[in-house]
Amino acid sequence: MKITFLGGGNMANALIGGLLNNGFPANEIAVIEIGAENRATLERTFGIRCFAEPDATALYCDVLLLAVKPQQMREACAPLQKLLQQQLVISVAAGLRLSDLSRWLGGHDKLVRAMPNTPALIGAGITGLYALPSVSEAERLGAERIMHAVGSTLWVNDEPQIDALTAISGSGPAYVFLFIESLQQAATELGFSPRQIRQLSIETVLGAARLAALSEEPASALRARVTSKGGTTEAALQVMTERGLKEAIVAGIKAANARSGELGELLGKD
Repeated sequence: MKITFLGGGNMANALIGGLLNNGFPANEIAVIEIGAENRATLERTFGIRCFAEPDATALYCDVLLLAVKPQQMREACAPLQKLLQQQLVISVAAGLRLSDLSRWLGGHDKLVRAMPNTPALIGAGITGLYALPSVSEAERLGAERIMHAVGSTLWVNDEPQIDALTAISGSGPAYVFLFIESLQQAATELGFSPRQIRQLSIETVLGAARLAALSEEPASALRARVTSKGGTTEAALQVMTERGLKEAIVAGIKAANARSGELGELLGKD
């Protein structure tokens, strides 16, 4: 399977590195990148071929992965129309709908929309995937193999679910970082040193996530097990409940979902 990346930014770097670490041959990976310095870095770091612009040689591939910013996608797609044949095209551009992408690619319909999150940069991401009906099972497996290079994958049946997934896992790391910020602020106010603050906050979140991952029980049961009646955890959770923490998180995620749909409309306008 030959893969060409359009764009050589952070996500492309993460995917290329993950693919190579999983044994994918470097000579089957190419990148189209307009920046000369970036091309040189990619070639030096990964030993792959790089091109300054799309042409028949660069597009001699089975999979074209679009890794440019959503706002730049329409312009980036224009020169591809005459070069595309039967390649599978995967887009990792947030918010951009496949109907708009297909239109910009002259009706090409072998399209997959992928939504990775930022932990993909360290191989610990989760990517939501949606494919048009014209994408074969073998091509779906190919897309899954590529995105597995940076973490786990989850297929959805309807494209609007990608917007919902974006609100949960795509934006989710920011919610977790906000919680870590809150732990760190409290630890600061309780007199811990900066080194202690970092260790306490990050390792608490890591440990809790690992415990949840290894348990078959719902998060609510794990929470209840830590919460002794009349104890310190109950005192904390009572204040958090009174201040609407859970409701605020759910409302925020729904706002992110709505905004994702709005951005799709804006990005797809001609």
